[in-house]
Amino acid sequence: MRYLFPLCLSILLVFSQPVFSNDPELTPEEAAYLVAAEKIWNSLDRQKGEIKLPNGVATLQVPESFYYLKPQDTETVLVEIWGNPPGAGIETMGMLMPADSTPFDDGSWGVTIEYEEDGYVSDEDADAIDYEDLLVDMQESTLEASKQRVDLGYEPIDLVGWASTPFYDKASHKLHWAKEIRFGDDPVHTLNYNIRVLGRKGVLLMNFIAGMDQKEMIDAEIDTVLAMAEFSQGSRYEDFNPELDKVAAYGIGALVAGKVAAKTGLLAAALIFLKKFGVFIVIGLGVLFGKFFKRKSAGVE
Repeated sequence: MRYLFPLCLSILLVFSQPVFSNDPELTPEEAAYLVAAEKIWNSLDRQKGEIKLPNGVATLQVPESFYYLKPQDTETVLVEIWGNPPGAGIETMGMLMPADSTPFDDGSWGVTIEYEEDGYVSDEDADAIDYEDLLVDMQESTLEASKQRVDLGYEPIDLVGWASTPFYDKASHKLHWAKEIRFGDDPVHTLNYNIRVLGRKGVLLMNFIAGMDQKEMIDAEIDTVLAMAEFSQGSRYEDFNPELDKVAAYGIGALVAGKVAAKTGLLAAALIFLKKFGVFIVIGLGVLFGKFFKRKSAGVE
């Protein structure tokens, strides 16, 4: 968090233009915020319909109720708006957000998309996993990762428990579960909702970033998001050729435990939670931009 405040100040100084000065209800700081936020918002390439992901192995069918952001725009949201550490060892393939919100909204949420090509993940162990035992192991790993975060100046994290117990659909080869995460002393816990889509040579990772108070909303959208992602012909789970293809060194249980992320270090595994804690939220004016955005969308100035 320590790097956010100088950045916050520089944004206000650079974008302090009198664009909104004719609105007597706005302070100079609020007007500067709106200029900076609208500039970033207008720079985001918000896409819908059929989206071929950057590596070509999978396609998204994005409905009108969502929009897709390419990797560069996703980095802007995660780092510049939501205040995650730059890079954090995570390379996304984009992000999904609800069409009726912006990343500046106080209650905004999104779904990051990644791909790990570690080989074909066998689902033979899916029915034999004890998820309560697995949770205990994950809590211990999170505690170790939290220590690294604190050393770097970030608040500690704690894996409270399952928000939704892991479920694997053998027919679609899609796995989903949710964790409840506590950041520091924040009274509103973070909802870390995860989807994994198994493919011939790897796994598509889709992670929701939201608050626990939004779980009901996320639950209502989970089927829509699950239906969006499919592997391309030749890259599907059923296209696996045991004579040609590599088999991953882990199974379903390890996917839930985060062993894929762990190969980049416990710190990366911890940062994948991506708490919304950014420059614009810190300023406390997310609600202001949300109202401005809704006015603009309705054609009201």
